[in-house]
Amino acid sequence: MESISPVIFMIVIIALVLWRRMRAATKPVKGNGYRLLLPLLFMGFGILGLLNPQLHLTVKEVTLSLLFGLILSVPMIMTTNYEFREDGQIYPKKSKAFIFALVGLIVIRLALRSYLSGLDPAELGMLFYLIAVAYVVPWRIVSFVKYRKLLAQQGSALSQ
Repeated sequence: MESISPVIFMIVIIALVLWRRMRAATKPVKGNGYRLLLPLLFMGFGILGLLNPQLHLTVKEVTLSLLFGLILSVPMIMTTNYEFREDGQIYPKKSKAFIFALVGLIVIRLALRSYLSGLDPAELGMLFYLIAVAYVVPWRIVSFVKYRKLLAQQGSALSQ
């Protein structure tokens, strides 16, 4: 029964992320796009977990987790785009590829979880946290840059 619990939790998380993403595509991005960077602030607190004396992570494990996360950020970056709509506002583009990228990311994570099941739960949790940080940070930064570029285009079009 214990092995089913994380799977159910992951399914709920996937459903919530997909629901949020679909809902966000119907609303314009507001302001200067700084809200796109807020998850980075919230994720920053988790880095303090590296100070946990119970963790015995090697430099190799941390480096591989970060590299793997960077690789996983590529499909997320490629499938996240913004567009002008008729009302002159900027919206996230709807993308089925994003859904497949997100589901693929979760499947990879579940596969890794069973492959690395011999690790201490705290160490495993921190490695997965590092993977998440390594794909969310570049994804959000690039999303912010894409949004700001489109916002600048909108501003220059309005000034002409």
